[in-house]
Formats: sequence, structure tokens, C-alpha cells
Amino acid sequence: MADMIIATEKTFDKDVKESGEMYLETILRLQEGGVPVRSVDIAEAMNFSKPSVSRAVKILLEKNYISLDKHKNILLTETGRAIATAVFKRHSVLTKFFLSLGVTPETAENDACRIEHIISDETFEKLCEKFDTPTV
Repeated sequence: MADMIIATEKTFDKDVKESGEMYLETILRLQEGGVPVRSVDIAEAMNFSKPSVSRAVKILLEKNYISLDKHKNILLTETGRAIATAVFKRHSVLTKFFLSLGVTPETAENDACRIEHIISDETFEKLCEKFDTPTV
């Protein structure tokens, strides 16, 4: 149960809105690809304009959710990684849940992407219990 609390409890800054969570989750997914993450990569992955990504990167830097290395590659800070990991976990569990109901993969993915930001910790914990899915 302690592991579940770590992954589901929203202990991060309440100012992180859905868009901030989406950026952090995207950075996490790109980093897991093993290549340096640049603003242009985020813009391509999210299908956003470069100026929009630049504004978001500035905000995430100010909030200390990301940092830049000497080559201007984007790195998640410990706090940013914790948020991104929690959002990604919610996304994964919700997608699996919707697929188990017979929802098409595209719809499951799209619905999970929207719901991951608003699902309560209690409901998410129950989904994890029901599907015996570890949360960390």
C-alpha cells in the first residue's frame, strides 16, 4: 500500500495544470527513448508550435520541474520526474482499463489522456487494486 501512495498521491504543486502535466509526461516518454530531448522534439511529439513549447519550457524551468544541460537539452528534475511518472502511470492504467472493456485502442488512448489529469486518487487506487497493477 505504501508504494501505491507514492505513485498516486498528488503531492506536487497544485499550480501544475493539465498542460504542464502533459509536457512533463511527454518529456518523460521522449527521455525514455534514450536520446536528448529538445524543445523541437516536444513540439513534434505534441503537435504544438515551437513558440507554445518555448513558453511552456520557460514556465517549467521557473517552477524547477525541468532543467537544461550545457547543450540546452531538457532534463526532468526530481520533482518533474515524480509528476511525469505519476501522470504516465495513470495514463497506462486507464488505457489498459478501457481496452479491457473492449474500447478501440485509439479511443482508449485518447480517453486516458483526458481522464488521467482529473481522476481522483481514490478512484485510481481502486482501479489499480481491481486490476492488480503495481503503482510504482
